[in-house]
Amino acid sequence: MRLRVLHTNDIHSHFEQMPRIASVLRRLRAEAGEERTLTLDIGDHIDRMRPETEGTDGRTNVAVLNASGYDAVTLGNNEGLSYTEDVLAELYGRQASFATVICNLPATATGALPLWAVPYHIVRRAGVRIGLIGVTACFPEFYNLLGWDVREPFDVVPPLVRQLRPQVDILIVMSHLGLRNDERMAAEVPGIDLILGGHTHHLLEKPLRIGGTLVCATGKFGQYVGVVDLEWDPAEQKLVRAVGSVHAVAAEPEDEEIRSLIGQYALRAATELDREVARLSVEMPYDWYGESPLGNLLAGGLRRWMGAEIGLVNAGQLLGGLPQGPVSAGMLLQLCPSPINPCRMKLTGAQLLRALEESLLPEFMDKPLYGYGFRGKVLGTLCVDGLIVQYDPEGADYAKIRAVDVGGQPLEAERQYWVGSIDMFTFRVGFTSLGEGTEPQFFLPEFLRDVLLRELRDESSLQHSFSRRWHAVGESRHTT
Repeated sequence: MRLRVLHTNDIHSHFEQMPRIASVLRRLRAEAGEERTLTLDIGDHIDRMRPETEGTDGRTNVAVLNASGYDAVTLGNNEGLSYTEDVLAELYGRQASFATVICNLPATATGALPLWAVPYHIVRRAGVRIGLIGVTACFPEFYNLLGWDVREPFDVVPPLVRQLRPQVDILIVMSHLGLRNDERMAAEVPGIDLILGGHTHHLLEKPLRIGGTLVCATGKFGQYVGVVDLEWDPAEQKLVRAVGSVHAVAAEPEDEEIRSLIGQYALRAATELDREVARLSVEMPYDWYGESPLGNLLAGGLRRWMGAEIGLVNAGQLLGGLPQGPVSAGMLLQLCPSPINPCRMKLTGAQLLRALEESLLPEFMDKPLYGYGFRGKVLGTLCVDGLIVQYDPEGADYAKIRAVDVGGQPLEAERQYWVGSIDMFTFRVGFTSLGEGTEPQFFLPEFLRDVLLRELRDESSLQHSFSRRWHAVGESRHTT
């Protein structure tokens, strides 16, 4: 008995790929037979940087999954941490025609999974019972703020495997945990036939065989569709063969139904994103490599949002400036697309000074970043608020800064300061010392663009953003 499992992961709202993905899925299902094929997505299908997603609260993604014939999905962090429970309930409880399988995301209030999710799902294909377990990456500091009591995967999955194994012929774990955890699970948890992975964007052109488990993944952004062909021996009642591969989609024809569907939803999204959200009395320029009013505005917004002494954010979070006049929701999305959350933490004066020094160096400003929620191009310099920095542009590396004032007082190396910044720095990416902050406090579900929007609506904040924070040696402190 031959069966086929098709899988995708980490598409991240790359809608330009979805018509081709649908075409591949339909061709591969037709080859094997609909009654012998199972189609799964392993999370992070959604990414709020894309207007089609942002302008419809993810409905475009779910509509495409429905129309493309997916049987089940699990959630990635981009679904679970980007939306509140009510939006997820609308998407997966009312819009979805597939099963949402996730075992480690109970609600804090009830201790139970939401009504739109199941910890496991059993489907039959050609008389064979296939068990699906879905699991997502564990970020308790973030999930707790959204009302989820996310559980450690290795506390939840092993007992569920033991429970489900006697009830099914083939057992699949849909794992949005990353490659290292998939390898560990395959090695430590007996009874799993197939792990379909995601989260760390790893591409396994040839699956890994670890013990009796086949580990597969299709990279990122919808570039590949994964295929696992299985052979079940009904006489022996066991899986006798499992072969995995990936199919590139770039040269595939587009499925016209899916292309048209995306186009329809894109029009709805454009209408929503065209709405005016602010009106500016002045133009707001930006600069990745130097101080700018828009960068200052965002840094000041982070400081005020979290009641901190200092605001810090990398200039690369901003991908454009804003003209005088009306600002639409779509313009705000274009210039600040990253699903990054505000974060307050404690940093010493010495840690702050090192980060300020690094922000003057080309190797940091030009540093490209990937992942961690960042949807920009380069790190850029540091935008600051609550600080006045005197520096010598010609000074030696790590010795350019001559003085730093915090609230009118000199920066003290040993003192700890409350700093309003971003969650990305807590992952130890970007400026090295900012990853050493203590007592981090995350603010969800707000993104940076929510902070920025509040500041754009405040005339006093706009005017203050033109006040300089960085002063070269010999330059007047009153220069604006």
